Amino acid sequence: MASSKKVNNYRRKIMKSLTRKLGKRHEPVPGDLKDLNDVKRVLIVRTNHRLGNLILITPLVQEVIRTFPNAKIDLIVQGFLGPIIFDNYKEVDQIIRLPKKPFKNLKDYIKRASSVRKYKYDFAINAVIGSSSGRLYTQMAYAKYKVFGEEGQDFSTQYDDGKHIAKEQVYAFRNYMSQLGFPEKDIPVPNLSLKLTDEESQRGLQKLREIADESKKTISIFTFATGDKCYKPDWWIPFYKRLQLEYPDYHIVEILPYENVSQIDFTAPSYYSKDIREIAAFISHTDVWIGADCGIMHLASASGAPVVGLFSRTNRHVYEPFNGKSFSLFTCDLTYDEIINAVDGVIK
Repeated sequence: MASSKKVNNYRRKIMKSLTRKLGKRHEPVPGDLKDLNDVKRVLIVRTNHRLGNLILITPLVQEVIRTFPNAKIDLIVQGFLGPIIFDNYKEVDQIIRLPKKPFKNLKDYIKRASSVRKYKYDFAINAVIGSSSGRLYTQMAYAKYKVFGEEGQDFSTQYDDGKHIAKEQVYAFRNYMSQLGFPEKDIPVPNLSLKLTDEESQRGLQKLREIADESKKTISIFTFATGDKCYKPDWWIPFYKRLQLEYPDYHIVEILPYENVSQIDFTAPSYYSKDIREIAAFISHTDVWIGADCGIMHLASASGAPVVGLFSRTNRHVYEPFNGKSFSLFTCDLTYDEIINAVDGVIK
């Protein structure tokens, strides 16, 4: 594992060195684009396969849709989740899916990567500021306008939420459009969204009712996360007991991860599915979702449900959930009482 991290760090340094000067010839010229309706095709690049990271580009996709009403959008992503997440985005046309492990599927990776040059685009947008691979594919694309996302670009002095990875992408795009001469928008960044259909929503409600009837409202918890983001049983078990004590008039349901493990030893009524859209629809009918920073946290946020994100690392302003009542907590500084008080603000 340690050697793998060293290889990845070395690869990132090389890529940053190779791509840091990209974009110098594509600086926006004021007045060059006359009419937003003339933009017909846009490429958005997010070379990642993780659930959370792909959901985090949904605000940017929505921003592009409302900026260019006549445009079709192509995406470059890794893995198989892209078509599932963007299934109900009718404006999304082609999804170029790169292999999750490029070096193990090098021939297929090169073939799919080269397909970025199959179309001519009006805009190509690197969806993550400072992403070397994103900058590279943005450079490769046939596009008149290219939003590279400059290394070190910082919107935190201009916006209170400017550090958030999903929001800074939108701010970078808006900044580029303002340099083209269009008024910069002073409206909230779109929320994360899977655009669940009414049918999907009803199916999620049916699944919830199989576990928790209508006699009480529902708190959903998710006790898993990867690596050091995962809270251990000695944290979750006492916290679950506190939830039971504080909220006797609520059902408490544990949503199980793909790995089908539980930090509370399966003591709560539980729900398990491998269908991420169904999971989101299930969560959308609960009154609050509580869990650590992970892909399912962003899925919960994209469902529209209030989310309490638990962070044990100091990057919560970069990844915290947002939509209405959602918020994050840095739990290293908090007692269970303080966490419960924060949850009270959502459901009482």
